[in-house]
Amino acid sequence: MRIVAALLVMTLTLPGCAALRALEGEPDRDVFELRPPSDAPRVCGRGRIAELVIEAPKARATLDTERIMIRPNELQTQYLPDARWGDTVPATLQTLLVRGFGVYDAFSHVGRAPLGTAGDYALISEINDFNAEVSGKGAVVKLSVDAQMVREMDATVVSRGRFTATAQAGTTKTSDLIPAFDAAGQQLVTQMTDWGMRAVGVNPARCR
Repeated sequence: MRIVAALLVMTLTLPGCAALRALEGEPDRDVFELRPPSDAPRVCGRGRIAELVIEAPKARATLDTERIMIRPNELQTQYLPDARWGDTVPATLQTLLVRGFGVYDAFSHVGRAPLGTAGDYALISEINDFNAEVSGKGAVVKLSVDAQMVREMDATVVSRGRFTATAQAGTTKTSDLIPAFDAAGQQLVTQMTDWGMRAVGVNPARCR
């Protein structure tokens, strides 16, 4: 009994979440976050036109998680044992889009919720792929999203888009996969922001 009590005391002295993980048997995982294409402000040379709300993307249960998915084949889903995202996949993409659209001065506000009862536009989306697919000795990271830009005033869909981004990883090691996810994520957000800007009547090529 003394040995058991001593082990419990040693476990409880572990710092922070490590103690809880040790008690629950959860393995330690490194935490990763993805970057938007840029945080530099973009000036579009016109008045602010709208408030844009980025709704939380929808995703099936296997993607609505903090775990990083890797597929050995088309029918099998696994997760990296030593790494996870800092938030769920839908929340991760939502953050990237808020930051991606937020650099443009064309919007009076970009956020996860409207400042008042409703925004001017809402971007709604569904994540189809957010994973790495094993290919030979390496892997291909694939991100794909279906999205709609909706005018809130009359609930009209002003534009629809399907977006796919890929990046190659030389191996299936976490150290190679995360930079590939980062590269694919920046491609995806660039595609979606360019489309979204044009959907609300702004040409992103004219923004500096």
